[in-house]
Amino acid sequence: MITFLNLYKINQPFETAFHEKMKQFFEAGWYVLGKEVSAFEAGFASYCGAKYCIGVGNGLDALVLIFKGYIELGKLQKGDEVLVPANTYIASILAVLQADLVPVLIEPKLETYTIDPHAIEAKITTKTKAILPVHLYGQLCEMTTINEIAKRHHLLIIEDAAQAHGATRNNTKAGSFGNAAGFSFYPGKNLGALGDAGAITTNDAALAEVLFSLRNYGSKVKYENERLGVNSRLDELQAAFLNLKLPHLEAENEFRRRLAKRYLLEINNEKIILPQWDGTDNHVFHLFVVRTQNRLALQDYLKNQGIETMIHYPIPPHKQKALFNWNNLSFPITAKIHDEVLSIPLNSSLTNDEIDQIIQKLNQY
Repeated sequence: MITFLNLYKINQPFETAFHEKMKQFFEAGWYVLGKEVSAFEAGFASYCGAKYCIGVGNGLDALVLIFKGYIELGKLQKGDEVLVPANTYIASILAVLQADLVPVLIEPKLETYTIDPHAIEAKITTKTKAILPVHLYGQLCEMTTINEIAKRHHLLIIEDAAQAHGATRNNTKAGSFGNAAGFSFYPGKNLGALGDAGAITTNDAALAEVLFSLRNYGSKVKYENERLGVNSRLDELQAAFLNLKLPHLEAENEFRRRLAKRYLLEINNEKIILPQWDGTDNHVFHLFVVRTQNRLALQDYLKNQGIETMIHYPIPPHKQKALFNWNNLSFPITAKIHDEVLSIPLNSSLTNDEIDQIIQKLNQY
């Protein structure tokens, strides 16, 4: 069986270094907000081209804390509207709701799966205060146009960069296109920890100061609490692992792009719609997502051929039971995407023989 993602193989090259880090971690005796977190924050900020990085517990917390930070600064108020793509993973929307803000769903482009800039302006009202572009599957949104819209309407831009570590356009990386960005280092990401982990990047000094406090009970000085904060600190041990893996992120992304080019060139089946990509570094292919009208038939066929696939994501947010107030809303492009997408294996653990087999079986479908 060709597994969709073999995390053991992904992390195996780092195993010896991980064990050495663990030894250093135990011997140091400093297990929370220590030198590994500080080193990762400095390194990841530099990598993204941002002034500040704030390590947090996970990607959802990263987004929630950004919104709460801007509420603390008076740039957002509870009840303000945030424009968010309708086809995103539900975490993007949960972040808006958990900050007591109002998500307004926007249709994506069918070809790229990212938010349609031309659909944004039609949904802007006097209550709209922010845009949350999601770099879905690892591809950057059309940030030049989105930034122009935001500037014209005085809106904040909060990037959901949870799947786009290292995606680049015009020498600018994901995490530096807006006012702030949230990242996830969930184990399956291009830059994955060995558990939950997340971070925020920003060039906003005032926001960074608030966030360093909010993630740690609202405290900058121990036992002195200036704000109603939370406990969402990047784990010291996960930061140590991420420090080992960060220097290899560019190579991981380049491998994924090379493999994506092979898929795009060599998969040739009229029943399968391939993703749209301009061939630049604006995509890091966290996922390689195809579309087909009978998705379950393709998935069953590939399973019978020994190839594991996944569906990202089978149910759109507005149809989720948790968001029952939205269940009657209509987003036809989003619905089509969620009905047809299927993710095929794409990662650096795949062998050439496995890649050949995936292409061959897709062409034979």
